[in-house]
Amino acid sequence: MLKLTLGVAVCLCLVMPSSLLAQRHGWSAGSQYNRMYDPSTVETLAVEVKSVEKISPMKGMSYGVHLTVKTQAQKALTIHLGPAWFIENQDSQIEEGDQIEVTGSRVTFEDDPLIIAAKVQRGDEVLTLRNDLGVPLWSGWRKGAKQ
Repeated sequence: MLKLTLGVAVCLCLVMPSSLLAQRHGWSAGSQYNRMYDPSTVETLAVEVKSVEKISPMKGMSYGVHLTVKTQAQKALTIHLGPAWFIENQDSQIEEGDQIEVTGSRVTFEDDPLIIAAKVQRGDEVLTLRNDLGVPLWSGWRKGAKQ
């Protein structure tokens, strides 16, 4: 009995650090990255998509999708959408040349301004990524809680 209990304790010690790391550095709602979203800095911009790329925003995160866009003032801006596995499983995909309206939180990340998107609209299609508080809709998505 003691061997089994010790074995379970060793397994838990090996599994817990990786799950804690994933929560701290991953795409989870409470991660360091997602805590950057600030509802007080939310704005809506009409932009043209210049490129769609996969990036890993922070060490320990899986790939995400970000856009480089041109604003109406002809300035380039980066828009972070969310994890690639979530974005790529949506019915509608954003492509280079699309005219879209982005609503999200303007933040400074690695000394550059960017928008962490909550909603992207292209024509009548709306891709909702976060609720009004910035909680990502992909939290729990894999568990069948698609929102």
